[in-house]
Amino acid sequence: MTADETSPRDTLLRMTNAFQVSQAIYVAATLGIADLLEDGPKSADELAKTTGTHAPTLYRLLRALASVGIFIETDGRFGMTPLAEYLSTDTPGSLRKFVMLIGQQSFWRSWGHLLHSVRTGEPAFPEVYGMAPWEYWADHPEEDAVFKAAMTSLSSGVVAAVVRSYDFSGIGVLLDVGGGEGALLATILAANPSLRGILFDQPHVVGTVGALLERAGVADRCEVVGRSFFEAVPTGADAYLLKSVIHDWDDAAATEILRACRSAMDDRGKLLVVERIIQPGNDPDPAKFSDLNMLVIPGGQERTADDFELLYAEAGYKLSNIIHTGSPYNIIEGTPV
Repeated sequence: MTADETSPRDTLLRMTNAFQVSQAIYVAATLGIADLLEDGPKSADELAKTTGTHAPTLYRLLRALASVGIFIETDGRFGMTPLAEYLSTDTPGSLRKFVMLIGQQSFWRSWGHLLHSVRTGEPAFPEVYGMAPWEYWADHPEEDAVFKAAMTSLSSGVVAAVVRSYDFSGIGVLLDVGGGEGALLATILAANPSLRGILFDQPHVVGTVGALLERAGVADRCEVVGRSFFEAVPTGADAYLLKSVIHDWDDAAATEILRACRSAMDDRGKLLVVERIIQPGNDPDPAKFSDLNMLVIPGGQERTADDFELLYAEAGYKLSNIIHTGSPYNIIEGTPV
């Protein structure tokens, strides 16, 4: 082993301590450090005055982050790096809101109970908080706002990839099931002027989507419906779109959701599920750790292509196509059987 090589022991140690980096990034994102450095480097004293923090301790935080390439220290002042750019609020593809979500206590404590999930097969979140995450966020509007903003920001690159990869021209009405704030549906509608949309999610989720639809210029072509998909899915659409919905649920619940969509669509309808697909082999695959996140928080799972084929068959569909979007997400098309 040369001096530049890292031993397996040291690699494992670094991986074990990765939580420290994650939490340090969370604190910097919450304080808005990157936004404050957009005009140029600043000292820890300057940043502490603006953020209301303890200057010597803030310096220690920023020094640690600079050591892993997030920020750079020069003559006692801290500046931006390419990594730090994505902690800026206004950077296209910004991850600031997502970082703020992952660093919250609700996520942190749930992951601290991963052993419980592995032993029981049950999600950790209800074990910690006594309720499902959806109920928790409904009762905690500030954290719910962070969650919704994080999902919207995380979807930004995926949205463009989905619009670029799928031909929506033959669809008259597209229903976005569990569509959240409506960023994906709004973008699809904007790119397809003849298309009409229905945004469908829980009432507390869709209650504030009007401004986004107005900004996208599609509010006049988009109906908003607030209800649970476990009650009923609206009828009248030509295609039913579900992005990052099915992975929130185990097979039984996922089948129930897909069957509700099948009941709502006619025999010429299409099912468009946008999800990660777990790849075979031992190569690095973020979907495999996302799978653990789905286990710990909502009790769901990521799936392989074979898993989706079986799930579709159980719910009354044939898996007709898997469209790779050039992003981590795929469009898994189904047609009614």
